[in-house]
Amino acid sequence: MSTENKAGLGALLTPEESVLALIDHQPFQVANLHSHEPTMVINNAVGLAKAAKVFDVPTILTTVLEERGGLLIQGLQDVFPEQKPINRTFINTWQDERVVNAVKATGRKKLIIAGLWTEICVAMPAIQAAGEGFEVFVVTDASGGVSKEAHDMAVQRMIQAGVVPITWMAVMGEWQRDWAREKTVQGAAEVQAQHGGASGVAFTWEMQLLATPTESEA
Repeated sequence: MSTENKAGLGALLTPEESVLALIDHQPFQVANLHSHEPTMVINNAVGLAKAAKVFDVPTILTTVLEERGGLLIQGLQDVFPEQKPINRTFINTWQDERVVNAVKATGRKKLIIAGLWTEICVAMPAIQAAGEGFEVFVVTDASGGVSKEAHDMAVQRMIQAGVVPITWMAVMGEWQRDWAREKTVQGAAEVQAQHGGASGVAFTWEMQLLATPTESEA
């Protein structure tokens, strides 16, 4: 179970060990999303997806009954335009062999999950994968439920199963880890500026100030 490695440097995420599953960010689920402000969840999910692309983290997109529940939201599909989401009938993503095989094919054991709804399509695969040897992390602010209680109870239940709750900017911070990693620092900064809310606004302002000449330089 993912109850191992709870502390120490090895408990933190690295791009090389991570695989991301984005589950059912679809119109039907968004329409009954009441645990968070929907635009915030969408913003965070897209930010998380862009971060995964910056750090070359394998990302698996899934939908459930997309012919009825709607296609994956455009913001996520635009990050991975070449990828066709795995469209399931199983409510529990981890019961679909295509998804499990795609995760296992990466050879990575730190499984990061975000999706709609937390209490169903996130909790089910997270709990099952945690019991099958994966270290599972659930991105709580890129996920949401039909009510605050539904989301909160799901997070509590997953924690009891050894799943680690985390937020999307914390994921990106652990992937970057060192601002001296120049290969990804520009991409990470751009994602933060686009999706980091007040932090992104402050960062953009800081860049403006650094680029503005002083009177002595003018």
